[in-house]
Amino acid sequence: MSTSPHTSERADDHRPGVHPARRAARVFGVVFLVVGVLGFVPGITTDYDQLEVAGHQSHAMLLGIFQVSVLHNVVHLLFGVAGLLVSRTAGAARTYLVVGGVVYLVLWLYGLVVGETSQANFVPLDTADDWLHLALGVVLVALGIATTRRAPADGERARA
Repeated sequence: MSTSPHTSERADDHRPGVHPARRAARVFGVVFLVVGVLGFVPGITTDYDQLEVAGHQSHAMLLGIFQVSVLHNVVHLLFGVAGLLVSRTAGAARTYLVVGGVVYLVLWLYGLVVGETSQANFVPLDTADDWLHLALGVVLVALGIATTRRAPADGERARA
């Protein structure tokens, strides 16, 4: 018994699995949501009493490593929600991965150029954040590019 080819991008995300871009966007969405929430949890965020709205004056440290502020945490939450929303289609998920990766690469460069105690360091960013942003940027862009093309499975119609 044969089945007809699926007609929507969402429907033909090679069931029973999910398209890799959708899966990656969903995973990163969840991770960013968790990181955003943890940034507001005393104990997981050390020096929580020094959490500031924005800027390098915030001395709260997520996991004792990454400098965070309310703005930083809110950005993680928004990026997480975006990842979950765009994971509904492969095309939107790929765009999220590539654009998100580019944003993180820009943040990495910004962190290298702007001094840690500069007023321009509004996020805040420190050395640990800089290297994490580089890694995230490379991984996100690579995933977005790697999931851009896939060969149709048996019985699937090729997409234009």
